[in-house]
Amino acid sequence: MTIKRPEFNVCVFCGSRNGAQPDYSDAARELGIATAQRGLGLVYGGSSNGLMGILANSALAAGGYVEGIIPDGLFLKEVAHPRLSQRFVVRSMHERKAMMAERSNAFIALPGGLGTFEELFEILTWAQLGIHAKPIVVWNVKGYYDPLLAFIEGAVTEGFVAPEHRRFISIRSTLDEVLHDVLNFKAPTSIAKWLERDEL
Repeated sequence: MTIKRPEFNVCVFCGSRNGAQPDYSDAARELGIATAQRGLGLVYGGSSNGLMGILANSALAAGGYVEGIIPDGLFLKEVAHPRLSQRFVVRSMHERKAMMAERSNAFIALPGGLGTFEELFEILTWAQLGIHAKPIVVWNVKGYYDPLLAFIEGAVTEGFVAPEHRRFISIRSTLDEVLHDVLNFKAPTSIAKWLERDEL
């Protein structure tokens, strides 16, 4: 049976490995189930490996809609998931990220590695530049993102990140908090410009 694509779709960034703590796998499983139960679509990187595979499998098993977007160069390396609701094979990582952003109404980051960090920071930068006004929520499972949060706060203190831009990212410790922030998000009405014209 084909499941219709939901009106509200959540993009999830997460690792293609399981990580050292079972809590990470549990979180991916819980998030996948929760999106299906709430009628939310799931958009992710298309792999069957690691947290990515656990996330997709749990959502599909719960009757949810899952679409994966994977570059052709990673199609075999990441072991593309064979049972998605919809799969897109694109030409590059850049095209993958742009398509994930375009097809999503919100972004959630689970624990992950360098690729997850890169995706999270790019989508934060796009918010800073006004390219999108969508919620960005980090599920800080077992305090995984504490060092990253400290780094961002340090960048604010040192004057490299404006305090209003820090507020683009919401960092939460429970699934209920994550979903609340995603579903009750209100875009800011005024944000200071990233660069004044004479600084360009």
